[in-house]
Amino acid sequence: MSPIILLSIIIVYFALLLWVAYRTGKGSDNDSFFIGNRKSNWMLVAFGMIGTSLSGVTFVSVPGAVGNDKFAYLQITLGYLIGYIVIAYVLLPLYYRLKLTSIYGYLQQRMGQLSYKSGAWIFIVSRLVGATARLYLVVNILQVSILDSLGVPFIVTTLIILAMIILYTYEGGVKTIVWTDTLQTSCMLLGLIICTIYMLNHLGLNVGESLTAMNEKGYTKIFDFDPNQKSFFLKQILAGAFITITMTGIDQEMMQKSLSVTKLKDSQKNMVTLGFILLGVISLFLYMGGLLHLYGAQENVTSAGDQLFPDVALNHMPPFISIIFIIALISALFPSADGAMTALTSSLCIDIFGMKEKKDWDDKKKEKFRKNIHLLVALSFLIMVIIFKIINDNSMIGLILKLAGFTYGPLLGLFAFGIFTKYKVKDKLVPFICIAAPVISFFIDKYQETIFGEFKIGLELLIINGLLTFVGLWLIRKK
Repeated sequence: MSPIILLSIIIVYFALLLWVAYRTGKGSDNDSFFIGNRKSNWMLVAFGMIGTSLSGVTFVSVPGAVGNDKFAYLQITLGYLIGYIVIAYVLLPLYYRLKLTSIYGYLQQRMGQLSYKSGAWIFIVSRLVGATARLYLVVNILQVSILDSLGVPFIVTTLIILAMIILYTYEGGVKTIVWTDTLQTSCMLLGLIICTIYMLNHLGLNVGESLTAMNEKGYTKIFDFDPNQKSFFLKQILAGAFITITMTGIDQEMMQKSLSVTKLKDSQKNMVTLGFILLGVISLFLYMGGLLHLYGAQENVTSAGDQLFPDVALNHMPPFISIIFIIALISALFPSADGAMTALTSSLCIDIFGMKEKKDWDDKKKEKFRKNIHLLVALSFLIMVIIFKIINDNSMIGLILKLAGFTYGPLLGLFAFGIFTKYKVKDKLVPFICIAAPVISFFIDKYQETIFGEFKIGLELLIINGLLTFVGLWLIRKK
């Protein structure tokens, strides 16, 4: 497929996004940017959040990992569903009752100013790392498959993509993203279905026959019943539940969209619906991953991991499938990147710099400040993508979940302590607890063979980290 044609398609797609942003961003103010004026339709939010929850990492990494991990990722996905139900009926009522714009305002009311700032900074670091890892994966695929042949440097590619994201989020923020996410999720899911149907036809198999062929290769194994292994099903389900509670329920980006819905009941419908839809969509991703490996074996494809799907779609399929893949890939990229940029801008403005509390600032000054912070966030994205380019991990889904265990653990501990106990804490000591818990978790992970022998810690490191934070807060509670 000609790189020029593929690049032209990307440009047309960007133009469509900008048109949607222009139409939806008219008359926007700071409330539109932060919480969509609390007027978003819950069905649109639920559908658009599919793209945010999945991202380009799921689109490429989950199918690519089937060769090594089989269908084991479905264990984590079952945990996700449990997590979404907990968010809907434990966290959302709390956020709506307090009428929060930033969910970390809860920590301020419950524990104090430094606890509030600590929670906000943990979110900022966590979301920056996770979002830029996802962004890097897709930018790198576009670079290798299209732009290298045109002589465009990696840093230029990254700058252009970040500039496009800034353009369509600069004015409308959440108000715009609710609509652009819906468009992008539609394109991503359509691309997934079309690629799946094409491979089935090319292999000459129906769904039942393809599952039989996958089973013969061992790809369809879901549950691991060995308690010592990282992939033991109870560990994975439990980890999946807590990953969702932290990376969605106490994550400003994800909650910012849910809080833009007018009524609590509608927001709860959005969350539970999202959980069930994701279970089905990720099952389809895993099924497509099995098909990719069958297809790759037939076509003698040597790529593996994150490179398998791009290689097959761009070099071993007809041009129209290559076009669909590129559209679906960039559709998977932007819901996670644009939402993260907007959420980080919101958290920095409200939580760190206290923009809403500055009574001597008029609306114009506040808007100018918010836009400058948005540009600063984009610059930090650029720096982090370059760092990931240097690291260049072969499976970004594993890296992202691993990093989440370290970065989101203190948030889990802070919110759990606030919700499940009635104690106050010595606020000035909270930042030290939030630093100590991830450091101890790192050493537990590093030396786990010495500590636990054959028992292996996987994604449940997040729970350990949160528990360490909880214990630390218990030790500094006020009598």
